[in-house]
Amino acid sequence: MSIENGRPLNAGRRKTLGWMAACATTTAWPINALANNPLVVGQVAPFSGPQAVSGKAIHAGIKLCFEAVNARGGINGRPLKLVTRDDGQKPEETVRLTRELIAAESPVALMGTIGTANLEALHKDGVLQSARLSVVGASSGANSIVQASNIHVVKASYHDEVGHLFKQLSTNGLTRVGLMFQDDTFGQDVIAGAEAAARKHGIDIAARSGYARNTVAVERAVSELVAANVQAVLLAATTAPAIAFVRQYKAAGGKGTLYGLSVIDTDAVLGELGPDRARGYAFSVVTPLAQSTTLSVVREYQQLKAASKDADIRSRSMEGFIAAKALVRVLQGIGDPTPGRVTDALNAARSVDVGGFVLDFSDNKRAASSYVDFAMFGAGGRIFQ
Repeated sequence: MSIENGRPLNAGRRKTLGWMAACATTTAWPINALANNPLVVGQVAPFSGPQAVSGKAIHAGIKLCFEAVNARGGINGRPLKLVTRDDGQKPEETVRLTRELIAAESPVALMGTIGTANLEALHKDGVLQSARLSVVGASSGANSIVQASNIHVVKASYHDEVGHLFKQLSTNGLTRVGLMFQDDTFGQDVIAGAEAAARKHGIDIAARSGYARNTVAVERAVSELVAANVQAVLLAATTAPAIAFVRQYKAAGGKGTLYGLSVIDTDAVLGELGPDRARGYAFSVVTPLAQSTTLSVVREYQQLKAASKDADIRSRSMEGFIAAKALVRVLQGIGDPTPGRVTDALNAARSVDVGGFVLDFSDNKRAASSYVDFAMFGAGGRIFQ
């Protein structure tokens, strides 16, 4: 089975996509002068602070793919070199460090920048446009990012996630919902999507409560949502505050089923809460799960992961891995990659098959994928989908 924008991809369509080679099957080129002229890819992301777990996880997925490519000769004989800067999840640092990285390293592309506010600041600054440089695998599903020039998201938008969730809740007769959100543009985007989906599917958003960005100050949200006695709570939060909310909400006697958006690292949820407290936590799935072994991208990822000693590989590493594979495919089709040529190729890329998961970068009005599913932690931390 393959997935193209959330739909199965038939065998005939797969054949039309075969011109691109997989990370694990990149042509082995002889060592030559090009080996001393690497293709530099930059990542400005949080490697410290409350979102460090996501920054490190996505970085680990990118690195997993790049190392496999380099082991087989790189891109037309040129190795991939991944350089990073730590923005601590601060938008002004994202802009400053991106400018610094571009000037110092001359990357052909950027990858894995995290956070709606961070990416909005980067787009507003104009450095991407002036350098004709693209960010692949930008980690935000907000419409302001999905529709921004020079920024490519490889997963479904937050509106897609919420729309699918509210449709499922309505089908199951759960219509009284609470919303816990990060009080910034990320949270506001999810609220806008939730309000639209609520009208469409007959959902009552009975309570909503926010928390400050880059904090875990969720006590007021816990109190208000427990008091509202809702049937379900949507967590429009990042990983650390989401974990704090789940822990405190359950301790306070909250009865609603908790649904986390895809930005929440589920390995961290399970690791921090333990199997008993994590049981019943449900979450959006926007990239293939580890058990989806019918997809070659999952089989490849699992094989490389098993051989790796990188402790930062977690559930969100698949997002970085998929983004890296997509960039590799684009680079393989360019004789002499430059930022402008990579950007042009990305904008024209309608069907990038990364191993049964197909991305379309050609329409800047939507994300490259619209695939959304749901899963839940069961007994012993097992995942049920």
